[in-house]
Amino acid sequence: MLFYSTNLNANQVPFPEALLKGQAPDRGLYLPKEIPRLSPQEISSFATREYHRIACEVMWKYLEGQIPYEKLAELTRDAYNFAVPLEKVVDRRYVIRLDQGPTASFKDFAARMMGRLMQFYLQKEDRRLLILTATSGDTGSAIAHAFLGLDRIKVLVLFPEKEVTTRQRKQMTTLGRNVRITALDGKFDDCQALVKQAFADPDLDFLGLSSANSINIGRLIPQTVYYFYAYSRLAAKGEKITFSVPSGNFGDMMGGVLAMKMGLPVEKFVIAVNENDEFPVYLKTGEYNKIEPSRNCISSAMNVGHPSNLARLIALYGGIMDEKGMIHRQADLALMNRECWSTSVTDDQTRQTIREAWEQYNLLLEPHGSVGWTGLQAYLATLDPIKKANALCVSLETAHPAKFPEEIKRLLGFDPALPPSLEGIEQKEEKYDHLETEYQAFKSFLLQNYNS
Repeated sequence: MLFYSTNLNANQVPFPEALLKGQAPDRGLYLPKEIPRLSPQEISSFATREYHRIACEVMWKYLEGQIPYEKLAELTRDAYNFAVPLEKVVDRRYVIRLDQGPTASFKDFAARMMGRLMQFYLQKEDRRLLILTATSGDTGSAIAHAFLGLDRIKVLVLFPEKEVTTRQRKQMTTLGRNVRITALDGKFDDCQALVKQAFADPDLDFLGLSSANSINIGRLIPQTVYYFYAYSRLAAKGEKITFSVPSGNFGDMMGGVLAMKMGLPVEKFVIAVNENDEFPVYLKTGEYNKIEPSRNCISSAMNVGHPSNLARLIALYGGIMDEKGMIHRQADLALMNRECWSTSVTDDQTRQTIREAWEQYNLLLEPHGSVGWTGLQAYLATLDPIKKANALCVSLETAHPAKFPEEIKRLLGFDPALPPSLEGIEQKEEKYDHLETEYQAFKSFLLQNYNS
């Protein structure tokens, strides 16, 4: 299988090259030239399989011939050694809790598999990499933990200092070893712009730069799996399912859309965003305008004014969008609207839903999961009563509520119990750098610290 760039000006490459490059040389994002399909029989067989077995079968569709099957099975078994709870809320509406991994975030699903695959290919090729990653909250800690101690990889994470919680920051800044963390007095989009510019800078080619953000196809493919898993545990054979995905940089949502294009029977993707509403506006009008600077909301990991993965979504629907957000060929908006529905959720609505979900259903949500659940309720309100009652729906909870203790305590009056991954983190010593949001300063930092 070959992967092409959404900017259409780079050579097609096999998976290992796409994985280790991160971003295509023309600044586009890699997508499979042809999306592999799973038959209804294969999808039905997942009902009796453990999560890591499903992961192996789904990813094998992309990696056949690029890694021995037995090795892939070993890596998925090692990566997915934690629970994936599906919590029934009411009627046929569920929440899938993707917060049980080592950093209590859905990013663990992609980061752990990606780190293992990178280490496999780097050992095979006797190479080393410097991973540059921008984070708006959970990506940085998930990548830092997934790559910690890997002898062929160094990691540098950029984060917006004022837009992550203390616990999110400390999950990154207390590790050390091959992981370095740098704060910017800016937005996530500023961090991401620096990373993208560094990838395109020929002066830095010798550093062996790569990405672990969701711009890397190695992040997206593992994220298709939990959609298949949820379907396998809840749906009757051939039944369609609706997913509500709280969305920022659109990597999580793209994993779901890829799963649908692989044959998963999906009725609708509800793409729930916070007050950064550039996508719902685009879906309704066909006009795309970035939000610069991005709006600061309590669902901090979703404070993205221009989602990188939107270029991939546009490509899957026949359009072309470059890395700057310019649309060079319009996507099939009619088809996109049939398969996707999007809404913007305010901070007031996010807080109200956290209160109501707890009071009505004993459902504990953090801000990102609340955006997803709010979006699902808004979508269901558009359906007729019979269709609404029978609809099988899953909303994604993407981070553990204990990562947002200040907001939960203010709204609900208690501090959520800590998962094992967060116990004792307040007492750990931090270490991180500070940088200006200016490319030459970032480039100098790279050359001074990694030029050896």
